[in-house]
Amino acid sequence: MRNRFINDLTSAAKINTNIALVVGDLGYGVVEEFADLYPDRFFNAGVAEQNMMGLCAGLASEGLHVFAYSIANFPLFRCAEQIRNDVDYHNLPVTIVSVGGGLAYGNLGYSHHAIQDYALIRSFPNMLIASPGDPMEVSSCLDFLIKNPQPSYLRLGKSGEDCFHDAPPKINPGIWLKVKTNKNANKTILTTGAAMAIGMKRLSKNKDKFNLYTMPLWGMKYKNIQSKQIIKHNEINIIEDHLQDGGFGSWMTESLYNEKDLFGRFTFEYLSDDVCGAVGSQEALNKFGGLVP
Repeated sequence: MRNRFINDLTSAAKINTNIALVVGDLGYGVVEEFADLYPDRFFNAGVAEQNMMGLCAGLASEGLHVFAYSIANFPLFRCAEQIRNDVDYHNLPVTIVSVGGGLAYGNLGYSHHAIQDYALIRSFPNMLIASPGDPMEVSSCLDFLIKNPQPSYLRLGKSGEDCFHDAPPKINPGIWLKVKTNKNANKTILTTGAAMAIGMKRLSKNKDKFNLYTMPLWGMKYKNIQSKQIIKHNEINIIEDHLQDGGFGSWMTESLYNEKDLFGRFTFEYLSDDVCGAVGSQEALNKFGGLVP
């Protein structure tokens, strides 16, 4: 996903001269082409993420659309105050790019585990979450964010992810995206982000039982359009690579606060808090956390 992101961003920056990239002293082997082509729009803020976010807000206030690129939690939890006060509340076009969402960097330990990120970022009222499930959705998310600059959080995997779409799909915030459907299916799997790969594996073993949808774009503003989509499905299984508290499933149930009769349509799969503090590969930790058998 990260390669698709940087390749698409580099191409877009040739046309859109307002695009800037700020990194936290990382991304080597990935960001060099952008830095070489657009040296006046590339900044290495060093290992100082709070300062980095302040820099991003300042650049954005002068008309740039700034992409703040770092690993997992570093551009998020370390600088939550700056994101809240400087970016979100001022409604500035800063896209926080978190590489290694979920447990993609599981072997590096819990400092690199992004399994509470949705809980934090979705509490900011102007923030749009972009959580693509494959490289094609990365292209779609980036295209939407560039065309609609705003405070946003782009949650990427690492590299080597499979493509589940034949081409970048058309996406809109809060709208369920159809991935695979079967006219005989009576159950629906709904995912966001890298959990789509888990949904695809489930689907491959039960082709006749499930439809698969994903939601690459979501946030606080889009809860009010969920019930109209939920009502079309009798049984919905939400899968996410995040803890239960504050996650995508929690967001969805909050959307039904005034329509509690729809609650019974849902079942949920999420990471157990047993993974907090654990170290291992993404596959091993997803299994340890109860997300996969």
